[in-house]
Amino acid sequence: MRIYDDWREAERTILRRRDLTAHSDVPDMVQAGILRIFGERLAPEEAVARILTDVRLRGDESLFDWTARIDGVRLDRLEVPVETWGAAYEGLPADLAEALLLSAERIRAFHACQPIASWTVADEGGTLGQRVTPLARVGVYVPGGTAPLPSSLLMAVIPARVAGAEEVVVCTPPGPGGVVPDVILAAAHVAGVNRLFCLGGAQAIAAMAYGTDTVPAVDKVVGAGGLFTSLAKRQVYGKVGIDGLYGPTETVIVADESANPGWVAADLLAQAEHDLLATAILLTPSRKLARAVQAEVARQLRSLERGDLAAASLDGQGGIVLTPDLESAVRLADEYAPEHLCLSVREPGRWAEQIRNAGGLFLGEHSFEVLGDYVAGPSHIMPTGGTARFASPLSVLDFVKITSVVALEPAVAARLCPAAGRLARAESLTAHAAAAEGREGSSHGPDCSDPR
Repeated sequence: MRIYDDWREAERTILRRRDLTAHSDVPDMVQAGILRIFGERLAPEEAVARILTDVRLRGDESLFDWTARIDGVRLDRLEVPVETWGAAYEGLPADLAEALLLSAERIRAFHACQPIASWTVADEGGTLGQRVTPLARVGVYVPGGTAPLPSSLLMAVIPARVAGAEEVVVCTPPGPGGVVPDVILAAAHVAGVNRLFCLGGAQAIAAMAYGTDTVPAVDKVVGAGGLFTSLAKRQVYGKVGIDGLYGPTETVIVADESANPGWVAADLLAQAEHDLLATAILLTPSRKLARAVQAEVARQLRSLERGDLAAASLDGQGGIVLTPDLESAVRLADEYAPEHLCLSVREPGRWAEQIRNAGGLFLGEHSFEVLGDYVAGPSHIMPTGGTARFASPLSVLDFVKITSVVALEPAVAARLCPAAGRLARAESLTAHAAAAEGREGSSHGPDCSDPR
């Protein structure tokens, strides 16, 4: 793992975000995959657009075809019967089943604290307020990729259930052998999913957005995924709602000389093993810590099952950046706006006050990011790619909509009409003005009893 002595060089390299949709930044493996699947060179957006259009026009037939071409699996059916979920849960090792239940309990308890109440307030002869309504049907995408992710199912489905969503539909890609892994089915059983489909990638997003004979159309699609999933969400936005656009996962650790180098290295490797595009960066003013972490990363890599993947990720986007002082490290981290920001420092609460931009803040070495991935409580579906500057982690607010309510008494409405009329005329909207001015001074509606 490289140590950057010049933090300005790090800003130009590992702290510079790549635009994975631009031809110049599309990784070779992605370009090769597009060529293999489509038989020609396409930009990722073009490839996704073709899939979306085909699913919209051909429905289920298209879903079977794209799954065969992309995942190499010819499915017999798309939906996984609900009765198999409970059997999958019962067949889990007892300790794994207990872990799923613990995770679900803590996620549910955390999100139950998030306020989503309707309210009204008196307004001098009337009421104003907001009505909070759960979404009728939401679609959750659970990525598969190189490993099954039951935690991602829990982290999206349980907040939807807490919010009161009436129906939750899950799509997840086929695993080895062309089936959904049992641990995913068990998580669906624990979380209270309504329907689950063996379907991944852009074709899954298209199915949930447009609907097919088998897959119902949803009101909103949530969940993280790969490049093609995110591009598909962006292209169907407007037809359905989305929670956000998620890129490769990322962690930035800010550490001082008090940090445990073995723990810091373990936390970096935990992030790096996700995929080749994952980002794991350490910012520290301590050269001694930097060298110790570098040595620990090399040592721990040798014993990891996914060590080659983690090493490639660290080589591509990872690094240790030496900063002039701790304040500079915190500033760089805040400017980067990472998905996960871990403060492995003395007095983490003090330094956290200087952070504005992060999907999740992990304060101290005992509040490490892996606990957030599984059992801390908040959803681990967090903004990536710098979107933490304006976006938030998945929450119950993603599964409700707010309707403003206006219920004014006639006398109050009549008193407000002149101001409304003046503002309307200032905007040259004379029909608006007439609608207000016609009610000025009137505390009751028109007399409709005269048939003339």
